[in-house]
Amino acid sequence: MLSTILIGTCVYVQGDFVQKLANGRVRIRVGERLFDGLPV
Repeated sequence: MLSTILIGTCVYVQGDFVQKLANGRVRIRVGERLFDGLPV
């Protein structure tokens, strides 16, 4: 499933959902890289 997250104050990243983290953040995958951020 495609998800969008916010990293920092103005950087958005969209990729495949990996997991929901305990602190309320979401982990997504873009190619080989993993990103954690706040769900939009």
